[in-house]
Amino acid sequence: MKTFTAVVEAGSFVGAMESTDLSKPAISRHVAELEQHLGTRLLQRTTRRLSLTSEGQAYYQRCKEILLAVQEAEAEVGCSSLQVQGPLRIGAPQTFGALHLAALWGRFAAENPQVSLDIVLSDRVVDLVEEGYDLVIRIARLSDSSLVSRPLARTRMVLCASPAYIAKHGAPTHPHELARHDVVSYSYWSSRDVWSFQGPAGEVTVRTRSRIHANNGDTCRAAALAHQGIILQPDFLVHEDLRSGALVELMPDFHAAELGIFAVYPTRKQLPLKVRRLVDFLVDALRTPPWAQ
Repeated sequence: MKTFTAVVEAGSFVGAMESTDLSKPAISRHVAELEQHLGTRLLQRTTRRLSLTSEGQAYYQRCKEILLAVQEAEAEVGCSSLQVQGPLRIGAPQTFGALHLAALWGRFAAENPQVSLDIVLSDRVVDLVEEGYDLVIRIARLSDSSLVSRPLARTRMVLCASPAYIAKHGAPTHPHELARHDVVSYSYWSSRDVWSFQGPAGEVTVRTRSRIHANNGDTCRAAALAHQGIILQPDFLVHEDLRSGALVELMPDFHAAELGIFAVYPTRKQLPLKVRRLVDFLVDALRTPPWAQ
């Protein structure tokens, strides 16, 4: 496989001699034996040029993946303290990124001094491949089969409001009553103004009346703390307010969505070591998240 990939990348048998330290006859023999073993032609040879067959192109891509995997496996076994290097482009939601990830990047950078970090906070769903991300953090129920992910933590959506709002407007006891209340809604919530809850008798859905729309969770929280309405926000954002009493959970018998927090990266057989190192770091750092303590 090494000889074959060297020939492809050099564009000729002669060109592969330098990278393989093999003679031209030895290189030719390796490729011929490989084709015989596979029962198919990998290279089209003429006196003027060398080109891949369609089977050769597919096999070349797989060889690259396999040889990279072997290289990384040997490096990790040979040295558990292997220094990873290179740039990492990371995407994360704004509020979660600021509250729970910002303090982690310095630790990761200190542990991996040859890695450079490019961190982008945005609540929109980015295209990992098109926009060049190595990894993104997503808070959702993942359904895109073209991506692979690793769970980091979980968060539940909490319906809550300030004591002053409740004193003025009353506390709803059933989801249907939310239609009569002021609501501060999150623009990127997939169902927009339609909120669903699981209650004692099953699922209940209600169309809410939004007084304030915002595409940022911190803004929704601030409006609730200013007594402007009821919010449905993740516990990683409002857990301190619930503990202090600044916000009060409503309708505890009716449960809103529970979402996963995932490290997501493009589907590929061989995950770069720097990305794998980052994912392992995040799994360990969020093993006991502060909002669940």
